[in-house]
Amino acid sequence: MPAHVTLAPPTDSDTWLGLTDETLPVAQAVDWAVLPSCGAVVLFSGTARDHAEGRDCVERLEYEAYDRYVVPKLEEIAGQMRQRWSALGRIVLLHRVGLVRLGESSVVVVASSPHRPEAFAAARFGIDTLKATVPIWKREVWADGEFWGLEAQHLTKLDS
Repeated sequence: MPAHVTLAPPTDSDTWLGLTDETLPVAQAVDWAVLPSCGAVVLFSGTARDHAEGRDCVERLEYEAYDRYVVPKLEEIAGQMRQRWSALGRIVLLHRVGLVRLGESSVVVVASSPHRPEAFAAARFGIDTLKATVPIWKREVWADGEFWGLEAQHLTKLDS
């Protein structure tokens, strides 16, 4: 089990971060992000699909992470989101490790804001930056083999 298991939303923060080997609470993340001051809630849920670039018949995904660095990197991303879009209400950045079956969510990013342009931009930044900087690696498993995803990431520092 990962070092950081955070499936319950925080009661003392407007930022919910986590790494877990359990099913991600997609609906709960959206519900938690709703605030009276926010008219927009944007969700990105990355789900396991049955194909990858140049390859059909993907059976499942398996994720590994450098556990002790994941939540600090997620904190850094959330901080950058708040710095760029100061009106953000709540932020959710959750990722799975271990086995992820087809149709299951491997990553959830939610951003709420008073207006939709900021919520969309923040959510897009959140998922793009997470994929580019957080030390989580994906293995695609097929009936006749497996392959580590081409987008395996290295530890990098976010630019301010």
